[in-house]
Parts: sequence; structure tokens; C-alpha cells
Amino acid sequence: MSISECAKHLYESELKERLEVDHRDQFVAIEPVSKSYFLGDSFISAAMSAKSAYPDRKSFVLRIGHEAAFHIGAANST
Repeated sequence: MSISECAKHLYESELKERLEVDHRDQFVAIEPVSKSYFLGDSFISAAMSAKSAYPDRKSFVLRIGHEAAFHIGAANST
């Protein structure tokens, strides 16, 4: 499994229910080998927390309560 697949699986199976209650709209960086996760108000703050804790490992960042970390494109204003 890829890093993103492992992190998404960990989020869905162990973290989603817990994090979506109190941390919706924040970002979570998941380091799948250790199963550690790092919360942040921004993508970069979550990612940097994970990088500080595990400088030689890759993590994957998700936005809590959303299908994607970022939404690109114009919103329909009608």
C-alpha cells in the first residue's frame, strides 16, 4: 500500500470518528508507520509537525471532515 492509502485507511478506521467531532475543518498529518498523527489549523502546520517528529519519514495530510484537503475552482454564486 502507498503512504496515502495507508494514511487514509488509518484515518477511516481509527481516527475519523474521534477527530471529526472536535477538529472538523482542521488538518491532520498522518505518519502511517508509527500511526502518529498531528493536528494543525493549516496544511503546513500539520505537515511541519509531522516532519519535525519524523524527519526521515513521509506523512500524508488530510482535511478533517472533507473529501479533499483543498477545493479548487469557483463556487456557484446563484
